[in-house]
Amino acid sequence: MIHTYVIISIAVLLSVMILVMIGQKLKVAYPIFLVIAGLLISLIPGMPHIEIEPDLVFLIFLPPILFEAAWFTSWQDFHKWRKQIFSMAFGLVFLTSIVVAYLSSSIIPGLTVAMGFLLGGVNSPPDAVAATSVLKHVKIPKKITSILEGESLINDASSLIVFKFALAAVISGQFVFREAVQDFFTMAVGGIAIGVAVGFLFGAFLRLIPSNSNIDTVITLIVPYIMYVGAEHFHFSGVLAVVAGGLLMSYNSHCYLSHTSRIQSGNVWSVLIFLMNTIIFILIGLELPIVVAAMKDYTISEGIFYSVVIGGAIVLTRVIYSYTLMYFPRLCSKELRLKVPKPDWKEPFIISFAAMRGVVSLAAALSIPAFLPNGEAFPHRNIILFVTFVIILITLVGQGLLLSPILKLLKVSDAGSELPEEKQEVILMRKLKETALQKLDDFSELAEKNSMVRHQKHKLENEMMMMADKAQCMASTGDYVTAMNENKDVLRQVIQAQRNELHRMKREKIFDDHVMRTIEMQLDFDEAKITGFAH
Repeated sequence: MIHTYVIISIAVLLSVMILVMIGQKLKVAYPIFLVIAGLLISLIPGMPHIEIEPDLVFLIFLPPILFEAAWFTSWQDFHKWRKQIFSMAFGLVFLTSIVVAYLSSSIIPGLTVAMGFLLGGVNSPPDAVAATSVLKHVKIPKKITSILEGESLINDASSLIVFKFALAAVISGQFVFREAVQDFFTMAVGGIAIGVAVGFLFGAFLRLIPSNSNIDTVITLIVPYIMYVGAEHFHFSGVLAVVAGGLLMSYNSHCYLSHTSRIQSGNVWSVLIFLMNTIIFILIGLELPIVVAAMKDYTISEGIFYSVVIGGAIVLTRVIYSYTLMYFPRLCSKELRLKVPKPDWKEPFIISFAAMRGVVSLAAALSIPAFLPNGEAFPHRNIILFVTFVIILITLVGQGLLLSPILKLLKVSDAGSELPEEKQEVILMRKLKETALQKLDDFSELAEKNSMVRHQKHKLENEMMMMADKAQCMASTGDYVTAMNENKDVLRQVIQAQRNELHRMKREKIFDDHVMRTIEMQLDFDEAKITGFAH
């Protein structure tokens, strides 16, 4: 039996990787392609039904995905756009839940407002997994990416809190607004406190006790689970715990992670999150037969109608809220109109259109119990599940596929940074090399006796000259990007020639394999400096 499961798991993983490769060939973001592939696979006659276990998503998948997203979130950008991020993550989630609650209860026969809030809590937040995965494959302004990723990091907390309160109201038949507000702040503050505490303790632990890159990597894999489980144990927000702890540990990582730990853990995390994302998105597509089978009280056409109306209301609410958030403060403040340039009307539209629902919404819907405490079937669970599934398809597949053509049609340009990234890189590298040369001046006597130290100083001086030439090229060359690409292409060919020579010498069997692998890794790092690491 175990052997059978192992073989099936290997076959599934291999199939998923092949699908990802096909998606890359077709230039479709792999989350979208995998959902479509899962849908098509689920329609194959005799295909066994695979059901997502909600606890598996919340406990196994969610903590590391949120932690990784928080780790690579820009503190500077998060702080810069914090007002918009928190307004979208909390204000918009609550507003969307209210709109969905009253709309769904008015158009779906028998659905109460409390059940509508349950549906709203499930579908109000754009998904962190979908946002970070799909946005990597499209050219989108940095400001918009920062807002969307920052919002998706913390809106799961607010939506899941709405979901829990609505679920309790349906089960108990009672809802006290004041108690709900108090519980909300308790859950949010408690979750943040636990995340920060765990992050601080493990950071101090890694600083005080010697370790190596293997231990450091394993600890970074364990920490998000401790944050999440610890917060949920005390009935606080596990999502906010992981996000707060991840942001703290990322900001202070230079204090307790060595360069080898950062390289190794970064590679391990990249593979792990990619694998988790691929499994999640293929599972969403494979859920189709289970969702359709649950539709006993409604026809498929009725379910699609409800889904389209509610999904359209969600998108429209987000559009109105985004434009209001951008333009309303300007209407109220003359000082703001004079000091701040007029915002680009395209930004709110893209922020609204790029919001996609994903596995958290589906897992939340699936976590609705099948039966009430008195043994009766949970009312309208099937339509809530079906509507959620269709909204995920509309936003993730529909909007996801249309996002790139719309960006091209709108001719969106990134004006979010005063300095292009290439110029920032040149300035930073020159500053660092100047610091290195100043430090080497302290060893001038040693340099006279030690040719290696002297060579290092000459090497830095030559690199400084190259950086100056590069800066001049940026200022004078009309098409700097073309010049940079030509330079990178030459350097890649030089490194490839070195690698070919290394492999030729390897066949001669004169040098140790260990030494050959070390040199090959150095060539890999040299090439990564040119091309950047692939994620």
